[in-house]
Amino acid sequence: MTRTVGERLVEGLAARGVRVVFGIPGVHTVELYRGLSGSPIRHVTARHEQGCAFMADGYARVSGQPGVAFVITGPGLTNALTAMAQSREDSVPVLIISGVNRRNSLGCGLGLLHELPDQAAMVRTLCPSRQITEPADLGPVLDWAFDLLTNTRPGPVHIEVPTDVMPLPCPALPDPAP
Repeated sequence: MTRTVGERLVEGLAARGVRVVFGIPGVHTVELYRGLSGSPIRHVTARHEQGCAFMADGYARVSGQPGVAFVITGPGLTNALTAMAQSREDSVPVLIISGVNRRNSLGCGLGLLHELPDQAAMVRTLCPSRQITEPADLGPVLDWAFDLLTNTRPGPVHIEVPTDVMPLPCPALPDPAP
């Protein structure tokens, strides 16, 4: 059975030792939640994205492992920014994975659901951010994120996945980089 980018992303998190993800399901992250079904990763549902990102921060502080949060595009991500700023100032490793609208609409001002002019640029004022633009990006971007989370000064890292990339077929990922 063919797996999607969203499902493979969850597999990649599990392969890197992630056991808990905090989030709020939304239209921009459906494929991530499909991936959680049958995964060893436990999901904790928050009521607000800021709380979700603070939960990931608290988990990282207590467990010594990177905290991970799933948020939707636009206001979902902006709601997480305060917690991301706290993670940055306190050197806490937190991975924020957000959806973003389809690739051909980015920066066009079409008024799509939760659209921002350039959400990744907003996030880059706080932390490194990368976008997965095709299935082949997934493994290298996860390696990049976990290298930053575990081998440099800890802090938040952001990955955004466009809604038209999440459902694309994706081959199995290679083992994580050592």
